[in-house]
Parts: sequence; C-alpha cells; structure tokens
Amino acid sequence: MLPDCHSERMRHDGIVSNEPRNLRRNTSKKRFAHLYTRFLNSPDTKQFVSGSLGMTLLGFGRKIAVFIIVAFFSLSLHAQDFGKWAPTPPMGWNSWDCYGPTVTEQEVKENADYMAAHLKEYGWKYIVVDIRWYVSNPTAHGYNEKDPIINIDKYGRLAPAVDRFPSSVGGRGFKPLTDYIHRKGLKFGIHIMRGIPRLAVERNTPIFGSTARARDIYSTKQLCTWLGDMYTVDVTRSGAQAYYNSLFKLYASWGVDFVKVDDIARPYHKGEIDMIRQAIDSCGRRIVLSLSPGETPIADAEHVGTHANMWRIIDDFWDDWPQVEAHFSLFEKWIHYMKPEHWPDGDMLPLGRIGIRAERGDARMSRLTKEEQITLMSLFLICRSPLMFGGNLPDDDEFTLRLITNPEALAVLQKSRNNRLLFDRGDRIAWIADEAGTGKKYVAVFYDADRKPILDSEAVWNSGLLTYRQGEQTAAVKVKIGDARKLYLVVTDGGDGNNWDHADWIDPRLTGERGSLNLTDIRWVSASSGWETSKVDESVAGNKLNVGNKEYADGIGTHARSVIEYNIPEGYDTFSAIVGLDKECVDHPEGATVRFHVFTRYPTGSAPQDSAEISLNFKQLGLEGTCKVRDLWARKDIGEFTNGISLYTVNHGARLLEIDEMK
Repeated sequence: MLPDCHSERMRHDGIVSNEPRNLRRNTSKKRFAHLYTRFLNSPDTKQFVSGSLGMTLLGFGRKIAVFIIVAFFSLSLHAQDFGKWAPTPPMGWNSWDCYGPTVTEQEVKENADYMAAHLKEYGWKYIVVDIRWYVSNPTAHGYNEKDPIINIDKYGRLAPAVDRFPSSVGGRGFKPLTDYIHRKGLKFGIHIMRGIPRLAVERNTPIFGSTARARDIYSTKQLCTWLGDMYTVDVTRSGAQAYYNSLFKLYASWGVDFVKVDDIARPYHKGEIDMIRQAIDSCGRRIVLSLSPGETPIADAEHVGTHANMWRIIDDFWDDWPQVEAHFSLFEKWIHYMKPEHWPDGDMLPLGRIGIRAERGDARMSRLTKEEQITLMSLFLICRSPLMFGGNLPDDDEFTLRLITNPEALAVLQKSRNNRLLFDRGDRIAWIADEAGTGKKYVAVFYDADRKPILDSEAVWNSGLLTYRQGEQTAAVKVKIGDARKLYLVVTDGGDGNNWDHADWIDPRLTGERGSLNLTDIRWVSASSGWETSKVDESVAGNKLNVGNKEYADGIGTHARSVIEYNIPEGYDTFSAIVGLDKECVDHPEGATVRFHVFTRYPTGSAPQDSAEISLNFKQLGLEGTCKVRDLWARKDIGEFTNGISLYTVNHGARLLEIDEMK
C-alpha cells in the first residue's frame, strides 16, 4: 500500500507535526490559511470547485475543507512519486512471445516458480499476463474474433476467464494468483486494452462510483485497428474518469503491481493516458504503468515521460536480426528522454523458447544466434531499457540462463548513469555510460556489417520513391545485367520512419539466350527482411501477394530493409519484375514508403567481414593514462592498457566492458 501521506511524522505542509502543542495552537490558523490558499489556487481544485458539488462541499466550512485538502495533497504526493515505483528499469517475464493470447494459470505459475528459484536474486521480479486473459476460447497464431467468449463483471470490467484461470472463480479475479506470486517475493502484472468493452456497451452496464452507464461514455472514433474488443472512452463525457478509476480500484484490490495498457501509445491517446494516470494515483496502490504499442510519437516524449513508467519505442519485436538492428537508431533517438524512473522500452526479449502458442511462428528456441543475443542484451543494458523476457522460463537452456543472470552485465542496467552514444560509424557503434559513484565507465561496442549504407549510385536500377498514395505504389523494371554472376534485390525505407514497409517483387524473372527463368524457382543465397522473413509466393505477412489491388501467385514478399542475393546461371542477361507496396501496408493507416534497387555487386560496396577491429581512445571516454579493462560477459579482466584499446568483434556481435582508470 502507499504510505500514509498525512501521518504524524509528516512535516512538508504542517498538516500534522511534532511541534509543541502550544506552538501548533498559535500557528494553526496561519497554516490552515496557507494550505487553503494553495488548495484553491491549484488547477485541479479550480476545476473541482467550479462545479456545484465542489461549491456545496466548501460551503460546509473548515472541517470539510481540511478533509479535502488532506485528500488533495495525498493524491498530489502520489502523483509526484509514481516514478519512484520503478527506480531502475523493470525486469520480468511476459507471456506474449510464448503463449500469445492463450496463457493459462498453470503456465503462469510455472514461470513464477522458475523466476523465484533462479532469477529473483538478480533483479527479475515481474510476472505479467499479456493480452486477452478475459477470453474463454482464445486461439493461437492470431485472435479469435469470430466468436470470442468475453467475460465481464456487472460493472462492465473485464474478468479473468475461469476455465483458464480457475482460481478466479466466484468473482475473485486475479487476487488468488497475485497472492501466489507475492508469496514468492515477486510482483504481478496484467495487460489491458485502452477503452471500454463493447460487451459492456451492448449491455449498458453501470459504472462503479458513478450514475453514468457504459453507453454514456463510449465513442466509435479512434478504434483499435487490430483487435475489436473495445470502444474508445470519450474523455469529455461525465463518468469517463469514474470508469478508469473503477478499473484501477479493481486491480488494486487484486494486488496488481504492473499494468501494460495497449493501443494507447501509437496513435498517442493523451486524454485517456491522463485519465489512467489519475486513476492509478487515486487507487491506493503502487502500480507501474507501461504503454504500448510503439513507436510512441517522439512529439509526445515530454508528456509520456511524466505520465508513464515505461513506454514502447518499437512495434512488436521478434527474433529477427533486422529488428535488433532497428533498435540502434531508436535508442539513439529516445535516450535523451530516458531518466531515472522513466524508461523508453525496446519491447520484450525474444529469447529462450518462444512461439509455443504465439501470434507468430511455431515453437522454437530464439532464431537469433548466440552472438546476436549477446548484442541484443548489451544494447538493452547500456541503454537501460526494461527487460521483459519473452520465452517460457522453465525451458531455458544453459546459455540463456547464463545470459540473463550475469550479475556484472546486469549491473550496467541497474547502476549506470549518463548513458549516451559514443560514436556511430555505420557498421561500428559504441555506447558509453558512467558507473554511479565510482568514476568507472561502461562501454558497449558493436559490429554490424549490415548497417553499412546502401550505395544506390552503384545500382543498375533504382525505382525512386514509392508511396501508399494512388498512382505511386508500383513500378516496372527491365534492366540489362550483362554477364553478371550475382544479383541483389534490395528494398530500402523511404525515410518516413513507419513500420509497415511491406514490399513485393512480382514475377521476378531472368531472360537471355537460354530462355526465361523465374527467380522463385531457384533458391536464393541469402535473404534479409526488416520484419519477419522474406517469403516466396506470399507477402511478408504470409498473405496472398497483392500489388496495385491485383493478386499475384508468383513473387517474393519482404520488408524494408531487405537484401536478397542470388547466383545467376549462365545464359541470362536481363532482369525484369513488377515492384510495389503490398496492399496490406497500403491499407494500413500508417501507410508506407520504400525504394527498390537492383545490384549486380554487393549493395554496400563490399561483402561483410566476419569480424572487425574497433578502437577506443581513453581520452574520448573521459579517462587518462593507464586503465584496467574488464570483459563483463566473460567476467574476466582483459588487462591494463595505456591511452586506448582495440578489440576484435564478430559480425552481429558485441563486447560489454568496464574500464577503470588506474590511480
């Protein structure tokens, strides 16, 4: 529970103090006048007293005014202190990556048991049940929107599905499960969707603590585009705040410690975020607030930083290397808004065994290589992103367990300060941070050959900018490639920064003296995709190829940035295709912009090296002379070096270092 903000020891405003009784008697009138003036002049109070209820209450005189003042300042202190509820980036487990919308109580308990036994001592403490815990008949690999059985209480608030969470029977909600997790020294969290359930509006349920009903506060504007369970809450309607208050009072009664609110950060719903912040601050329990999905608009960075403990800076993140790459620029953009107790969130860690009943893919160990997983963890640690593990914890192998329980590496997350980009040289990147109170530096260095810029001036063909606008979605290519033995089909982002660049190569074909050869009939050498994986005869999302509102059976679906490499057989000297944005991104509200390119030489000018040397100058780090360097992943000293150090780092790999100036 929150501390009593008007206890006997409170001195801040003198509501009650330890002063001698006669002094308190002599000064009480002055203190009351001071508090009364502050109370009346606050923006929240002005709004309150402008109503008839406020004027009526104030008319009762001094006693009721004192009560209001105490309640007002209690709420104010709660609001000021909410950041302290997450003094370091939260660390926990979330059910989404492994179970999607289908997780059961038993599976949650198994992950809690594992965390308590193996992870808690390293700072891992949150167990979070993700989306649609209120649906009795969910489906894996997507949402059951055909005939979902949704559970709500008499006040229109979502309730756990008893067949999946049997301890919630009899209206007990998540309280028994929360108690189980709390007894293990852990904290419990849930996912909710922005808005009010459509079922509550259909039944026109009453709103707890208000005379309003569900139909009085709902709106059909700005509805979620990817899940149809909820209506928007109209923040201008009487009863809207009471509805959100009733939600968090319910969650507080269950003992919930963490709430992830979805469909609220992108697009950014400021009005409902304000209401949720107020509801949490008045619910009587410290509940950490996480906002999703990302990317949260950078224009709203100041607001989100004063209303949430953590917020997403990327869309759903899966175990594909290009999505790891995307975090480099995102963290660089958002690091300026990271401050103690308020954390830009790189999304869940797709590590361990995921996809068991998830939205995407089948059961698997993370497709990221071990080096890529170390890179992912190093970047999240040096940028102080929250860590929400996505895999099923009881299935962790030895490597995964070591990765997430390395105390020296985790100290970077928990103890670093002044985190910042040191340099970005395209394929070589370094981040630096100060170790609090010691003068030591944490440094993370990365080598990613894929980040070298595409040299479109070296392409044999460029499409120019294609957009979601009518008439700008497609182009045709027919280009001579001579006697080239390599072909690279490349798609790059058009520069708008959105996450929906679904791009198709339709009927990609080689022609020459040997006739015609469709590229979909031969295997590529390699293929990368900025989201998901490149697919033959399907869009990147696994649907029918559709360009210019026409479906095609033959082609390649991918996502910017993408490089697909082919070996060209002899006897072919021309490449042709139709290129364009797939309908699934054209129809999306965010749209898309891309560029297509055809190369016969490696698109960045040279093939990637297996490893590269990265040099650090100690003066650039703010250090002098001889320094001791320690490898935090290996947990061993590398040695003592003067003026600087050079290290080899493998492609897609990272080194995480602690550097201490010798005195």
